[in-house]
Amino acid sequence: MIIVSDTTPIRYLVEIEEVHILKELFGKVIIPQAVFNELQHPKTPQPVKDWAANHPDWLEVRQADISLFTPQRNLDAGEIEAFALAVELKATVILLDDRLVTQEAIRLNIAFLGTFTILEEAAKKDLLDLPNAVRKMRQTSFRLPPEQRIQTMLERDRQRKQDAGIT
Repeated sequence: MIIVSDTTPIRYLVEIEEVHILKELFGKVIIPQAVFNELQHPKTPQPVKDWAANHPDWLEVRQADISLFTPQRNLDAGEIEAFALAVELKATVILLDDRLVTQEAIRLNIAFLGTFTILEEAAKKDLLDLPNAVRKMRQTSFRLPPEQRIQTMLERDRQRKQDAGIT
């Protein structure tokens, strides 16, 4: 499985101290140089910059060949390079959150996962406490999905725990 990530999922998983779930779910995650640069941008929170500067070995930084991808939308450098790398490596999944950017993934026929889907998948594997992760996400600047989607996700988590006899 080849996983390429844009900046947002990594940044916010670091902020809520749950970035370890990426290794647990995917083994290795590949990011382009532009995403690495964004993780160290002056306006990026210090814990994220520190994490990126000393990133674990399951995170691989690669140079993307941007000639392999011509965007149909206005994308930032990290998104362009993430798509170029995903095309080049024939990625299984690209991790990204921007709703408009996901349309590029659909156009390219690349599966994508957003941060909240990643959180829910990690909760299904008992890698994190979903209500706590959602609470932490609410304390960040992350653009949250609609409240109804969050509540539905939390209800599925409650039901899963109830069915498993987990309190």
